[in-house]
Amino acid sequence: MSFWSGLSAESRETFWRSLQALTATRIVISLVLLAYLAFDQKDVASAGPHLYADTCIAYLVLAGAFVLASVYVRKHFLMQVVLQIAVDIGVISVLYMAAAASRGSLVILYLFPLAGAAILAPRLLALFSAALVTLFLLIDSLYQVFLGAAGMPLTQAGLYGAAFFAIVMVVSRLAARLIRQEELATRHGADLKIQQAINQIVIADVDDGILVVDRDGHIFAGNPAAQHMLGLANGDSGFALSEVAALEPVAFAFSEWQQQVGPASAAGVARAAFVTVKPYRDSGGGEAGMAAWSGRRDLAAHLKLRFARVDTVDEASERCVIFLQDVTAIENQAQELKLASMGRLTASIAHEVRNPLSAIGHATALLAEDLHAPGQARLLKIVGDNVARVNRMVEDILQLSRKVQPNGDPLLLGPFLNELKTEFDETQGVADDIVWLGNTGAAPVRFDVLHLREVLINLLTNALRYASGGAGSIRVYVVTDSAGGMELHVQDDGPGITPEVRAHLFEPFYTTSSKGTGLGLYLARELCLNNAAMLDYEYRFDASGFGVRAASGRFVISFAQPLGARGVTSNRKATT
Repeated sequence: MSFWSGLSAESRETFWRSLQALTATRIVISLVLLAYLAFDQKDVASAGPHLYADTCIAYLVLAGAFVLASVYVRKHFLMQVVLQIAVDIGVISVLYMAAAASRGSLVILYLFPLAGAAILAPRLLALFSAALVTLFLLIDSLYQVFLGAAGMPLTQAGLYGAAFFAIVMVVSRLAARLIRQEELATRHGADLKIQQAINQIVIADVDDGILVVDRDGHIFAGNPAAQHMLGLANGDSGFALSEVAALEPVAFAFSEWQQQVGPASAAGVARAAFVTVKPYRDSGGGEAGMAAWSGRRDLAAHLKLRFARVDTVDEASERCVIFLQDVTAIENQAQELKLASMGRLTASIAHEVRNPLSAIGHATALLAEDLHAPGQARLLKIVGDNVARVNRMVEDILQLSRKVQPNGDPLLLGPFLNELKTEFDETQGVADDIVWLGNTGAAPVRFDVLHLREVLINLLTNALRYASGGAGSIRVYVVTDSAGGMELHVQDDGPGITPEVRAHLFEPFYTTSSKGTGLGLYLARELCLNNAAMLDYEYRFDASGFGVRAASGRFVISFAQPLGARGVTSNRKATT
């Protein structure tokens, strides 16, 4: 019983299936023997055809019984094997003795039970079966010699016996090796299932999103956190990130990472990238993309992305893992702490800084009237410029702390943007064709006029600093989706913002310019949030900007849902 008790459940099931195959083969053999009786009755006439036929019929009935037993009586496996092998050897021996001229062909039938014993029974039992068959052949040959009748030569019987022993040894060793391999595969499969179950629990419970994609960005799998962050309904997969307009920032960041690490780079995690995933805002992207985005249409999320390449055997099966972390709550908390600190500083700044600045500025103006030497004028200019810079910083902080309630009246962007462009061209002294106005949308938006003016002036000033200065080098246009969601894009043809700068772009007091205060973009975003809108720097794959189907950066203002026709802010009101 140690032979059977040491097997796993999977290996035992394999043995039962093999036994069922053996019993089914036994039925075929019995039918072939009966057919042989119908075609060659002369060969069995010497012993009587009834003995041969009765033996074959009994063998067929027993074969059917063995089939039923192996299917419905799933116990005492070794006993069933021994009984079936004994019946096989006994029936073949009876037929061997009943046959006359065809004994040589019937000897081959012994391979059937002996091979079955070598596969299904312990090796000692299989060798014992081979020994019984060999002894039977040798005894029958000696008996035929004693009678002086023609029979199988003694040497031939010995050769058959040796062949039977060799076949049993070879088949038994092969079967034992297969059993060990199956046991090993079963244990490894069980360990793998346990590990997969653990991984599924960990991946499903982790707060960070995990996305598995190929090198072209096609999604294969994602955990629940990633599905929530990206708005994938019911675990949708099989589409590319770039096929969904709302997921194009993720696709661009993934493409940038692939260019950085290269195809031959070792698997590892590159530096983080920050993107903003917003509700679906484009009617393009195909039905698959729109269906995949149906899981999330209300909230925007600021995500921190990290990428890793999985070691695979070839490029065709290459897989990459994208780790997603929603840093929106962290940024909001940091924002609140900065605002609280800024509020405490506001009172002291108003009195302790602004008043001395006014005195310094006034003294500088008086000195400028009396000092006319070039060196002295240059020093006074340096003092005046820095006084103006600090004063502008104070004004920004004070304006940020006032918490002005926005005007909720609807605003038509067309007339507003035309007037703003004219004003900007005059105040900045730029040519009329540098700032290009595209589609301005037909529906009104909900945004305070003065707040939107300040935000756009800030964005246009930054764009003018980096644009080439050619015709249409700065573009302002509205993107509207089929649901009425509106975005205002401000784009220039200058160099894009690097991922390192992008990560800190809207932080207060962060600036890459020696003349900036680091509060312009921060104040612009705060004004947008105060109007239920969102300002961000995004990469988009479209041809709206400069006629090329390529990812390009731009500032995007996502307006709140359009209001009803409660009246539109007049064109004159925009100039107040």
